Amino acid sequence: MGLFGIIISLLLLMYLAYRGINVLILAPLLALLAVLLSGSGPLLATYTQVFMEELGGYLIRFFPLFLLGAIFGKLMADSGSARTIAEGFVSRIGAAQAIAAVVLACGVLTYGGVSLFVVAFAVYPIANALFKRADIPKRFIPAALALGSFTFTMTAFPGTPAIQNAIPAPYFGTTTFAAPILGTVAGLIMMIGGILWLNMRKARAAAGGEGYGEHPPTDADADAPETGLPSFAIAIAPVVAVILLNGVFTYLVIPALDTSYLQTEQYGEVTKDDVKGIWAIIAALVLSIVLCIGLNWGRLTELQESVNKGTMGSLLPVFNTASEVGYGATIASLPAFATVRDAVLGVSENPLISTAVATNVLAGITGSASGGMSIALETLGERFREIAEQSGISLELMHRVTALSSGGFDALPHNGAVITLLAITGLTHKQSYGDIFVVAVAIPLLATVSVIILGSVFLV
Repeated sequence: MGLFGIIISLLLLMYLAYRGINVLILAPLLALLAVLLSGSGPLLATYTQVFMEELGGYLIRFFPLFLLGAIFGKLMADSGSARTIAEGFVSRIGAAQAIAAVVLACGVLTYGGVSLFVVAFAVYPIANALFKRADIPKRFIPAALALGSFTFTMTAFPGTPAIQNAIPAPYFGTTTFAAPILGTVAGLIMMIGGILWLNMRKARAAAGGEGYGEHPPTDADADAPETGLPSFAIAIAPVVAVILLNGVFTYLVIPALDTSYLQTEQYGEVTKDDVKGIWAIIAALVLSIVLCIGLNWGRLTELQESVNKGTMGSLLPVFNTASEVGYGATIASLPAFATVRDAVLGVSENPLISTAVATNVLAGITGSASGGMSIALETLGERFREIAEQSGISLELMHRVTALSSGGFDALPHNGAVITLLAITGLTHKQSYGDIFVVAVAIPLLATVSVIILGSVFLV
């Protein structure tokens, strides 16, 4: 009965999330439903002592990253920097390579720490005008935005400040630059493979006589004001700063600090490696926010409002993810979860494969890369680390495979980012999801498998 309760709870979570019910409501209710059906614990105690304890622990660990990332993204949007960068790439690459231009514009923005939702709103009007001018079917725009926004810059390229790349760091004692060569290989597989796929689809559509098509306007079709925008150099400087400063703090500044105090009870009895990855991103984002404000002081006429909106915009994503972590911890506390754990660990003796399977499955169920990965690491992360160390597998490789695996099945039809992209573009799942699946699910899965194979051969 306990296993039945877990399965029912997971299925309801996936279905009801797809139907639009907020996970802040779903996660505790469905976690307690699993407890009730298993008959293995008091409901109120489980809610306050398990669910809320884990939710709070996640907030303590990762809230600064969500907060700073949201503020940075809002400032980049309100200053016009995001639009300038997008237009810069489009104008340099040209209409003949419209798909590559859109993908690269999104990629540069997200690699620099701008939220994928900010990027989608900033780049879509430009992509729409470019596709219309080049007579490319509009139904390919969501896939191009998805490819540039939540694939290679979210999980693969080393140093990306995306939360999906930061979450594994405390569990494996790594940094966001973990396994940089394999991460770069995976990112190139996603980027090049996705662009080739979409260009092939464009050519096939052109051969069949299909052009941009007739589409009713959407709220996002109206272009943002084009006057008073920063130059390309000013716009991209904060983006470059995030990446460079992350590396400087990771490899130079923090390693040189005397952090012996961390081993005291007051500071949690941790080591420098336990916090280095998070500290580096926090410092990089803070300084890049200051740089963005300084470079765009005259353009950010309502700075307080931008910061306030960015702050408020961080709350729902972080609490959604933290609630999913609380849900996972509650499920993991049930006796029947031992069956699930053994099944995942029994998939393969190679922890890379077990980690990939667990993270992909949970990301697919929750429709969230960060949520699924957090559940997997909260419930099985310690065990994965133990097996990796016993097997002589690099923890940096474990970090990279875990991050990559969060970006596979997460982009199934019920994923919030997918639904948002389709809403922004005014298209439907039927029109555009097939190509989204290829570039955001199938090719990232291929990249993950490639990294596991290469890592197992060369780095074990």
